Amino acid sequence: MLRMKGVCGCCGALRPRYKRLVDNIFPEDPEDGLVKTNMEKLTFYALSAPEKLDRIGAYLSERLIRDVSRHRYGYVCIAMEALDQLLMACHCQSINLFVESFLKMVAKLLESEKPNLQILGTNSFVKFANIEEDTPSYHRSYDFFVSRFSEMCHSSHDDPDVRTKIRMSGIKGLQGVVRKTVNDELQANIWDPQHMDKIVPSLLFNLQRAEEAESRSPSPLQATEKEKESPAELAERCLRELLGRAAYGNIKNAIKPVLIHLDNHSLWEPKTFAIRCFKIIMYSIQPQHSHLVIQQLLGHLDANSKSAATVRAGIVEVLSEAAVIAASGSVGPTVLEVFNTLLRQLRLSIDYALTGSYDGAGSVTTKIIKEHEERMFQEAVIKTIGSFASTLPTYQRSEVMLFIMSKVPLPSLHQAIEASKTGENRNRLTQIMLLKSLLQVSLGFQCSNMLTALPSSFLDRLLSATLMEDAEIRLFVLEILISFIDRHGNRHKFSTVSTISDISVLKLKVDKCSRQDTVFMKKHAQQLYRHIYLTCKEESNAQAHYEALYSMLVLISIELANEEVVVDLIRLVLAVQEIAQINEDNLPAYNRCALYALGAAYLNLISQLTTVPTFCQHVHEVIQMRQKEAPYLLPEDVFVERPRLSRSLDRLGPEVFFRQSKISEVLGGSGYNSDRLSTPYIPQLTDEDRLSKRKSIGETISLQVEVESRNSPEREERAPAEEITYETLKKAIDGVAVEEQERERRRQVVEKFQKAPFEEIAAHCGARATLLQSKLNQIFEITIRPPPSPSGTVTAAYGQPQNHSIPVYEMKFPDLCVY
Repeated sequence: MLRMKGVCGCCGALRPRYKRLVDNIFPEDPEDGLVKTNMEKLTFYALSAPEKLDRIGAYLSERLIRDVSRHRYGYVCIAMEALDQLLMACHCQSINLFVESFLKMVAKLLESEKPNLQILGTNSFVKFANIEEDTPSYHRSYDFFVSRFSEMCHSSHDDPDVRTKIRMSGIKGLQGVVRKTVNDELQANIWDPQHMDKIVPSLLFNLQRAEEAESRSPSPLQATEKEKESPAELAERCLRELLGRAAYGNIKNAIKPVLIHLDNHSLWEPKTFAIRCFKIIMYSIQPQHSHLVIQQLLGHLDANSKSAATVRAGIVEVLSEAAVIAASGSVGPTVLEVFNTLLRQLRLSIDYALTGSYDGAGSVTTKIIKEHEERMFQEAVIKTIGSFASTLPTYQRSEVMLFIMSKVPLPSLHQAIEASKTGENRNRLTQIMLLKSLLQVSLGFQCSNMLTALPSSFLDRLLSATLMEDAEIRLFVLEILISFIDRHGNRHKFSTVSTISDISVLKLKVDKCSRQDTVFMKKHAQQLYRHIYLTCKEESNAQAHYEALYSMLVLISIELANEEVVVDLIRLVLAVQEIAQINEDNLPAYNRCALYALGAAYLNLISQLTTVPTFCQHVHEVIQMRQKEAPYLLPEDVFVERPRLSRSLDRLGPEVFFRQSKISEVLGGSGYNSDRLSTPYIPQLTDEDRLSKRKSIGETISLQVEVESRNSPEREERAPAEEITYETLKKAIDGVAVEEQERERRRQVVEKFQKAPFEEIAAHCGARATLLQSKLNQIFEITIRPPPSPSGTVTAAYGQPQNHSIPVYEMKFPDLCVY
């Protein structure tokens, strides 16, 4: 026995020194822990002989694997502690080989079924991840660790406490992988889809589980200090760190797994979790990358265009929240493309609701389309359009409004709309939804120059919609115009129509009319007045329409008025009073009373704004007379839930009406244009006004004949109307066709000079100039020709007589020469 012991001692002395030093750090009883003095010796040796570091690591790895297989977990913990201390102490060039052994041991622990070993291996990996290595590694791979840590994040262990610990270890491991690789170009690219598709869903899974647990929790008082380090909070912190490190080219790979996860787990419909996820994303990424997230969401919305309305509504709600969070300009360089996508989804939703199918009319589909869900989606899109617009600067908002208005289907001379029943419904719904979107964009819009805010192309289309038969459309247009004109926030002060005795209590914000506003009114005032006048004549108007008309008249007076505008507005309101008084359109009693009340409320306010005492006195006298004799002509009795009306509106005395002659007299004495005031306001109808509401050529012609007969001063003396025959109608239709051709020709000429290249325009003008010069040469030849012979004719060489020269004053010059 003694001999055998000596032999063993001899063999032990022959073992390499690094193995002896490694063996010496392990105590006889593993519960005693690492032998610190021997560990210090091993560390000193490793630092003194760095070329031995890889062998030390390999030997430690060999011992650890053996201890794991023999279930000697105490020694396993000691080996990992020794590895951690060596890693922290050594930063030499040979550490790469040592790291390979270390990662091999960590992988062995992670493969174990024992939760404690998995957690131990994770903790060691996290410590390693926090070490900054001096030398790069070209061949190290973390694929196994990404997969294993992601698997741990989804742990389903029976014991809740153990399950929580494993999941937290998995999240910490993923965080370590990200920290180790994200900023090192030589490491494996963690942003590759194969890695992101594992990391991001694992983090979202833990966030999602926490939200479900919160919803099941009976009381928030159950929260303890322990829950402060919950898997959800750790996952959120890891996700924020990951996204915060994402560069421009990596945003797409990081966001795509989020969208797929929300799709796979049907998390768009409750939308709470989806909104929370994207709030984390928007607040974590670099601000200049915000528009990339928006574009990813828009693309996902297009990809889900045939999904259920609740899914699409959830995506749109997330878009809305993301747009609010993002800084100004978050939409990025393709502003109109964003709104084009949203408007396209709006149109698709309208089609789905009308046809009941995602694949068009008549197709067989298993999906049931619920109209109320599509309506909810449409409202979500409109809200999102407003959210996007609120982040844009003024000039871009103007472009967006022009873009939306160009999409509104309106009947005109050059644009036909669908005539079928389905087509009419589609057009109406599209008009309403797009005008709602436009209203959202215009809310809060501030622009000092109305000419730039409301260019002619935009205003013409918008005003043409005020003459539509649909009352809802007309109301939207009035609200849009009001939001443009109200630049000082006075709109809410006129939400109800009333004859207030002292307007100073309203505390109106009034500025002097600027030069730009004056130019705008000179250009567009008559157009605005005409459409206000014609809107007042609509039989389908309700209380909301008259309130909007009142607000519009008052806001024009406050925001855009000079003396000339005030005069025209008074003439307009008196003409509206005449509509109700004469009642050529056979308006119902409510409409007539509402027009009387509208005129009273406006003249009461404008008289106080002009501060002309005699004008105020006349208005006050009429209002007092109405209070005594005809209260149903005042807004306090008309614009209520149960209006008081009268059927004897045709037997009213002159004392209850505002007289144009009296107003002209009192205002003329204060410097206003009395001649203009005494001239009744008569709007001039245009083809666009008629066609915006009338759909057939026959109705257009009959309306034109009717208007001409009414405006003619000799209508009483005129003979009975000519009998309308086929030939009469044919001539009228031909005349309209000629007018349309002439108008189209003019439009083409204007368009050519606006869009054609300069060289083409110059060549065209040069040709016209050459033609003009040739005509002038002919004229000069005639005028300077010698006087005729006494015989009256001059015989030419061939014996043919030559005519007298024509005097200049009898010549017929070309049109180009006449000025």
